[in-house]
Amino acid sequence: MEHIIYQIDEDLAILTLNRPEVANGFHIPMCEEILEALILAEEDPAVHFVLINANGKVFSVGGDLVEMKRAVDEDDIPSLTKIAELVNAISYKIKQIAKPVLMEVNGAVAGAAANMAVAADFCLATDKAKFIQAFVGVGLAPDAGGIHLLSRSIGVTRAAQLAMTGEALNAEKALEWGLVYRVSEADKLEKTREQLLKKLRRGSANSYAAIKKLVWESQFKDWQDYATLELNLQESLAQTEDFKEGVRAHSERRRPKFTGK
Repeated sequence: MEHIIYQIDEDLAILTLNRPEVANGFHIPMCEEILEALILAEEDPAVHFVLINANGKVFSVGGDLVEMKRAVDEDDIPSLTKIAELVNAISYKIKQIAKPVLMEVNGAVAGAAANMAVAADFCLATDKAKFIQAFVGVGLAPDAGGIHLLSRSIGVTRAAQLAMTGEALNAEKALEWGLVYRVSEADKLEKTREQLLKKLRRGSANSYAAIKKLVWESQFKDWQDYATLELNLQESLAQTEDFKEGVRAHSERRRPKFTGK
């Protein structure tokens, strides 16, 4: 794999985002590799737990805005739609895989990455982590199952407010709201993870699979209907002048001037 690192450490599969030069921004090849790695971990009987982390100072800024700018300039809407489809599929797989999924985050956890963190069973954050629903800043709506996940995790009103304002949620507030399992200093994150894994390894894989199935059936079994709506809306928004203005404004480091067109 070129854009992530996939490795096995005893019973733990580790997926490391590895595009630090673009703050681990998501593009089509990277998303495809993440999905491939999740399927490998799901199907490997030696793997009991999955960890997603990242190289670099930030976990991920979400969508690769350089790639978005290219798509806007070339009027390549299909590639933007494909990204929206893939990030939704990643969150879906995280929820569906019958093994506990851990995520370690630091710095910015923005856009699709923020919603993948909500999809994880255990999010471990450094005290410098910030969760940002960045979509409104470029004229989009949350993808990667965002509203579906957030509304069930923190409530409909809080989910809508975060999505509409794009305000950053710091690690302590995310812990208070239940989005994060533990917060630690960066140099203690690995120790925090090992403490959690030690606890989880005392349990039964059968129990974990059953718990994830029950969570899915009680909260997320209508995911496909939601995913269709999410994708249709993102495709529509990607064709608006506001989206193009948002991407260009970000590239030019200025505040966007939205017109509702």
